[in-house]
Amino acid sequence: MLKQSLLKLLILPCSLIPWLSVEILLNPPVQALPGDSTEDVLSWIQAHPTLQPKPGERLFISKSDTAAQRFTFQASVLPPGRVTFTNDRITIRTERMTMFDAVNGVTRQRLEESLRVIYNLDVYQDYNEAQIVYEYPSQTTINTSRLAKTPTREALQGELRIGDRYAYWIEIAQPKEGKAITGKITVLLKADLDKLETELRTR
Repeated sequence: MLKQSLLKLLILPCSLIPWLSVEILLNPPVQALPGDSTEDVLSWIQAHPTLQPKPGERLFISKSDTAAQRFTFQASVLPPGRVTFTNDRITIRTERMTMFDAVNGVTRQRLEESLRVIYNLDVYQDYNEAQIVYEYPSQTTINTSRLAKTPTREALQGELRIGDRYAYWIEIAQPKEGKAITGKITVLLKADLDKLETELRTR
């Protein structure tokens, strides 16, 4: 079974978990974020009251009660987007949370709540006040996707933001009809934002 905090986050609507935010406020976990060392992030993950990795899990954590509901957290020394070579193997550059819920669906609000739960209000406020630098899909992409009959490109809805501390990437696969069942929110170094934006604009 998942820990109560993650179970509430994954399965119940955010409106039903106000106590979770209070719990995190009263007992904020020590943070480890992009820019910190892999050693520090590993220690933070091991001690995190919500992530609680299983034996053998290190920088990739997977939580699932059923095949229809899953939450993952992954920290990486690689920048987001296309894989590029890096000489620095000790600095975390990206931390990504992915949610899959075929039962209740996935919304922007639930992804944003996961950001607040895993980190704290400081990071959430940095995200909330961050400047939006890119949103997709554009109307041109939507029109092109419909003509080419490639609904996947139209379904991917997301944005890039840059805050005072970090950059953020949120993306939801929203079908034309019905609810979205998967989405992700990523915290990344601001230095990697231009690379990611270029790749998203040209994919």
